[in-house]
Amino acid sequence: MTVLEFRTIPAAHLDRALDLHYLAFLDKGAEGELRKMHREILERCDLIGGYEGDQLVGLLAAHRMQLSVPGGELACAGVTFVSVAPTHRRRGVLSGMVAELWRRCAAAGQPLAALWVSEAGIYGRFGFDPATRSYSFVIDADHPLDLRIAPDERPLRLVDADEAPGVIGALHRRAREERAGRVSRDDFWWRTHVLREEDEDDDDLSAPRVVTIGDPGAPPAGYVFYRTQSDDEGRGTLHVRELEAESPAVAAALWRYVASVDLVNRVKAWGRPLDDPLLRFAGDRDQVEVSQEFPALWLRLVDVPGALTGRTWSAPVDLVLEVTDAGVEANAGRYRLTVEPGPEQGRQVDGAGLTAHVARTEEAPDLTLDVRELAACYLGGHDPAELVRAGLVTEHTPGAADRLGATSRTALLPHTTDEF
Repeated sequence: MTVLEFRTIPAAHLDRALDLHYLAFLDKGAEGELRKMHREILERCDLIGGYEGDQLVGLLAAHRMQLSVPGGELACAGVTFVSVAPTHRRRGVLSGMVAELWRRCAAAGQPLAALWVSEAGIYGRFGFDPATRSYSFVIDADHPLDLRIAPDERPLRLVDADEAPGVIGALHRRAREERAGRVSRDDFWWRTHVLREEDEDDDDLSAPRVVTIGDPGAPPAGYVFYRTQSDDEGRGTLHVRELEAESPAVAAALWRYVASVDLVNRVKAWGRPLDDPLLRFAGDRDQVEVSQEFPALWLRLVDVPGALTGRTWSAPVDLVLEVTDAGVEANAGRYRLTVEPGPEQGRQVDGAGLTAHVARTEEAPDLTLDVRELAACYLGGHDPAELVRAGLVTEHTPGAADRLGATSRTALLPHTTDEF
């Protein structure tokens, strides 16, 4: 049996890589513009190939992205296009590619890795865990949306999708600053991952529609991006892909708009944050149904101290964390996490913006947890005390999990809109 090797996939093998991906995902294979776009995406990624001799039997691509974390953003490897030839399952291909990815993350200074899973049972063993969760809504649009607050009455504007990034990009960047778990977008990302002409998963959907709200000539106060679909009986479904608003009143106006589009009987909104204000200001919750809750972005801390010092924290704390990590040996061990106000903050702790000091220690741990559970809590979306109750985290010092939860908490829950 030929030894497996893990190395960079050269440009000359990109078509082989795409063919392997389509094979592994039972896809007939993209053609024309879609295949061209897939190739463009791979050209911008770090590419790891599993080779048996000259045969490409594994593919792992990683976007070089910036992920918003509390208080800022960090470099993150956005894992995608993961594929293993069906002839080489259970041969260590995926494990070898992931180990090579960890080496490259360390060399590139990427403390985080993230992905969307196709099979949830696979990636936990590599240290990933869901760090953000999402709802899907279904709104009955057969009658006007009942609202408990007054919507913003500033005018709406339909924006051409090609022009949209220049119009709404700044608002998206501000939204990233307020919520962890958001991916940075350049023009290429807007075109290939957000506002592509055709929906890759459903060719029955319309081209993207973008509507903004705000005073004429002023930056928009909110926007919604959606696609529409009509059945044989003339009943229309509007699919909200993204909605951002500077205030509840702006959000109310945009939700009212999508629920009032002519010929639309139903609005489906996929991937909304768990703290979406629509669930509070909707006047009739039977009209707004939560149809699904699901794990969204899976996160992995590749560099534990780099990740812990790379975000801000919400409350002073002094804890010793014992971290286990079977995939990245350098992460394993005990860390003292100390969060306290700096000189510029004096003793006025306002509940946000505190930085952490992290140091190796041999002191007894307050909490023992795997890197997977640390990833789940890292963005502030999961309560460590809940993981203690589930038997996944061991609390040695009473109240330690509550203190870790208090310092990691964020004003808004982390949320991820970009699939990759």
